[in-house]
Amino acid sequence: MARPSDLIQGTLDLLILKTISQEPVHGWAIAKRIQQASNDVLLVQQGSLYPALHRLEQQGWIQSEIRETASGRVAKFYSLTRDGKKQMAKELEQWERLSTAISLVVNPA
Repeated sequence: MARPSDLIQGTLDLLILKTISQEPVHGWAIAKRIQQASNDVLLVQQGSLYPALHRLEQQGWIQSEIRETASGRVAKFYSLTRDGKKQMAKELEQWERLSTAISLVVNPA
């Protein structure tokens, strides 16, 4: 299973932005959704997730609000800002270019 340090630099930011693009989500749920969506290949540790969330919030790409979870706990929920949506689009484009280039090298025609 890949650890965040095994991921290509910047990939964690894209995974977080994409995960919260549909609805506000709290930190633990972000990690679980990434894990589930990747069929348990990507495990995002708290030591990587929360510093990334803090950095993304400082950059103005996400915002947070304290809310109650479905289980009744209080948690910080993260959502994309307008700038975050723009950044996600840029990062998706860069990811597509990079993954296509890697595929060309790994699987030559």
